[in-house]
Amino acid sequence: MSDYDLIIRNGLVVFPGEVRKADLAIRDGVIVKIEYRLDGKAIQEYEADGQYVFPGMIDVHVHFSEPGRVHWEGFETGSQMMAAGGCTTYFDMPLNGIPSTIHRESLLEKGKIGEGKSIIDFGLWGGLVPGNVDDLEALAKSGVIGFKAFLSATGNEEFERADDFTLLHGMKKIAELGKVLALHAESDPITQWLKQEKEKGGLFSADDYAATRPVQAEAEAVERAIAYAELTGCPLHFVHISSCSALDKIEAAKKRGMDVTVETCPHYLLFCQDDLVEKGAVAKCAPPLRAGEEQEKLISCLIEGKFDMISSDHSPCPYELKDPAIHNLFEAWGGISGGQFSLMSMIELAQSYGIPLYKVAEWTALRPAERFGLSSRKGKIMEGLDADLAIVSLEGNHEAVESNFFAKHKQSIYIGHTFPCQITATFSRGKMVYRNGEPFKSVHGEWIKVIDS
Repeated sequence: MSDYDLIIRNGLVVFPGEVRKADLAIRDGVIVKIEYRLDGKAIQEYEADGQYVFPGMIDVHVHFSEPGRVHWEGFETGSQMMAAGGCTTYFDMPLNGIPSTIHRESLLEKGKIGEGKSIIDFGLWGGLVPGNVDDLEALAKSGVIGFKAFLSATGNEEFERADDFTLLHGMKKIAELGKVLALHAESDPITQWLKQEKEKGGLFSADDYAATRPVQAEAEAVERAIAYAELTGCPLHFVHISSCSALDKIEAAKKRGMDVTVETCPHYLLFCQDDLVEKGAVAKCAPPLRAGEEQEKLISCLIEGKFDMISSDHSPCPYELKDPAIHNLFEAWGGISGGQFSLMSMIELAQSYGIPLYKVAEWTALRPAERFGLSSRKGKIMEGLDADLAIVSLEGNHEAVESNFFAKHKQSIYIGHTFPCQITATFSRGKMVYRNGEPFKSVHGEWIKVIDS
């Protein structure tokens, strides 16, 4: 009779604050024993000698588009892609589905679809939009991770940006509910005015697009949101921050004792405005990729510990919405497709800048779990927690090509990029969901609900 369901042997395990060799024993999806050398037998054994065992990434910011736009990306292809990148839990944003996740019925519909199709665990954000403040309590009681709002135009008719009164009323309610408000922070008046100025001049280049969404637009929106949060007591999470000016305002709010966290994305750290010029719409996002000097500043801010976590902001669409033969850069859909590459991107940065690997695990797993109420189950490798694990080899390279990119649509800024590492296997609650280039499509994930007592 076997003692365990699975033993992972001889891995270099990435624990909080250290990396050391250890064996992991798993039973019923949970890590039950960690020792340098484990005795006992298991139904399955995995030899990880010479490879690193990371906690599975928790990506708090992805855009799958099911129901309604499954032809953009759905739970099936999206979760397989995430598993291939060492991610074991993701949080899906509320805006791109039809209907958007702005009331309880749409949340329950989306959750049911996800439970049937996702091969890894997931959480769901609810939305804050004009007219749905009265729906927030039912969404909270049904287990949303938190709420998401935009301070600038969304590009999506089903999910409007939040005006200032919606923000204030919504923040007050979200604070009462004990939830977090995630914000896309760019000033709508600034970005719309600059866009109109460029369009009047017939200026549609990559540099023109970047100029319509300057650092000032991000910094102004961050400052305004922080002022509203001080009035209402609402916890904030700033998504995809792309400038040090905005980050400085968030740092100052933290020092005043405000409940604020901040993420950035690998594409802001690995790529810059020159890549937007070279690659065109596949590199278009909002905020835009910044100039090389700002990119280097962001990396320094990361190393200095000013970012709490890393997310992908995986935001795919069919290629025809980005096709330069159909759309100029201003008209093309804005979003980077690349959820599969976040963990490998951060390992690349760690190797390039001498960052300890346990910091990568902190940004990609520990901090997200702590911030969003999952730390009793996920976020680190520890006895009693879910066996969510990514096995990583630093001895080989991974070139991103269309054939090994598991998103529904294969066009991405990352295609052609070579990472100095490989994800060789991923385990979600002890079940293998990916190994050596193949997702395991028969596994089912769990909808992780966060319901405060």
